[in-house]
Amino acid sequence: MGGISGKRIYLSPPHLGGEEIEYVKEAFDTNWVAPLGPHVEAFERECALHSDRSSALALSSGTAAAALCALLAGIKSGDIVFCSSMTFVASLAPFVQSGAIPILIDSEPESWNMSPPALEEAFKDAEKSGHMPKAVVMVNLYGQPCDMGRILPLCERYGTPAIEDAAESVGSNYRGHPSGSFGKFSFYSFNGNKIITTSGGGMLLSDDAEAIERARFLSAQARDPAPWYQHSELGYNFRMSNVLAGIGRAQLKLLPRRVETRRAIFMKYYEAFSDTPGIFFMPEPEWSRTNRWLTVITVDPEKTGVSNFDIMKALGAANVESRPVWKPMHLQPAFAGAKYYGHEGRDVSEELFAKGLCLPSGSNMTDDDISFVIGAIRDILP
Repeated sequence: MGGISGKRIYLSPPHLGGEEIEYVKEAFDTNWVAPLGPHVEAFERECALHSDRSSALALSSGTAAAALCALLAGIKSGDIVFCSSMTFVASLAPFVQSGAIPILIDSEPESWNMSPPALEEAFKDAEKSGHMPKAVVMVNLYGQPCDMGRILPLCERYGTPAIEDAAESVGSNYRGHPSGSFGKFSFYSFNGNKIITTSGGGMLLSDDAEAIERARFLSAQARDPAPWYQHSELGYNFRMSNVLAGIGRAQLKLLPRRVETRRAIFMKYYEAFSDTPGIFFMPEPEWSRTNRWLTVITVDPEKTGVSNFDIMKALGAANVESRPVWKPMHLQPAFAGAKYYGHEGRDVSEELFAKGLCLPSGSNMTDDDISFVIGAIRDILP
């Protein structure tokens, strides 16, 4: 095929449906442009309903939601937190910034998410040491839910609350239950590159209404109920604005359509390369239905003759954005020396990092865009 795309084909750009402007206009017409307002309250109700949760809290980012999870879990200096190693740094950083000691858990090959055998080994060692974790942060990678049926019973057996990082998995489900409905707390991200977006934003979810009210208080600078500004403790400026919540309400309506579009994009890549020796796709176990936020492949250079980075470089030269998979946290300089549990004698997350590549997956890609990307990849294959 050859050539350079006449426009930049991005990995996962925002995709607006048109109705967002009506919600934003309503916010302007009613002068609700500051933080909080009727769109915020409605967006919280709608997200709680979507996720089968009783309570939701609209926030400035998914990272803010993770930080509040750390506070609600009572994380203090010296506490242990187990976390998936194969993730973006924001899954772990707020807990470490609260003083936690991170213990990192490898992926399993079946889902690329937290390995139940590695998690069980970590729990057994923690029990022997008498220093049990305060929380387990399980991350739904690239939209694929974790194996909740194996992870949650382990957390319950050892009396440790689970936190579901569903930042990338809005619209996915595990055995028919929506992503975001698992664990003591869960959270979504509505960053600009997510399957639906509020430009920047997040949502904290739980069935513990009292905990969510506590988070609501902390997220609004922890202002005491007094006629003046009084603060008995320090809080944060974490709340979502009414304007962004309006965008989120319109986006949430489009979520089922966005999921189907991203899954269709995945299928086009799959049909193009599933028979290519050395190219493998992120699996979808029978117990889940992923939103396919990103289509992710691994490339075996011994079988393909090229590496994932060769393909990324070729796509970049053709004006197409692609990216390596997340560099695992146990390989990050910021977490050097952190204890790490591999999967049954393997380091699955490092294997995935060495070979993984995220392909353009935006729901506003045209058929011509997808064909161009496929052609650009085929051009570099021997």
